[in-house]
Amino acid sequence: MPELKTVKVVAAVIVRDGKIFATQRGYGEYKDGWEFPGGKVESGETSKEAVVREIREELDAKIICKAFLTTVEYDYPDFHLSMDCFLAELMKGEHIKLLEHEAAKWLSSDEFDSVDWLPADVEVVRAVKERMI
Repeated sequence: MPELKTVKVVAAVIVRDGKIFATQRGYGEYKDGWEFPGGKVESGETSKEAVVREIREELDAKIICKAFLTTVEYDYPDFHLSMDCFLAELMKGEHIKLLEHEAAKWLSSDEFDSVDWLPADVEVVRAVKERMI
């Protein structure tokens, strides 16, 4: 069996008033699945730099990375995903604009299971729940 190509990505778990920000993919093979916003790490970038850049590009918002949360290693059918996830907050006065996603929600802990998370993001939700206990 050939080895899967590894795709290195980052995700931001943006927290506000005890809720987390979830986005619904608007394109691609996993369109309509729910995920934490983020994207690919570019050459020469740290994961932390990448997540700040990706949120600016996808949501037109500036964030502050508060803490590293987890790294998810997940095998999709045609690639291996390695995703560094960070707890983050919006900078004061920042507002989110959806530039790439078709929908978004602020979810309280009892609403985490109300959306259809993409498989790798299920692991992130688990880490968030553990952190919030």
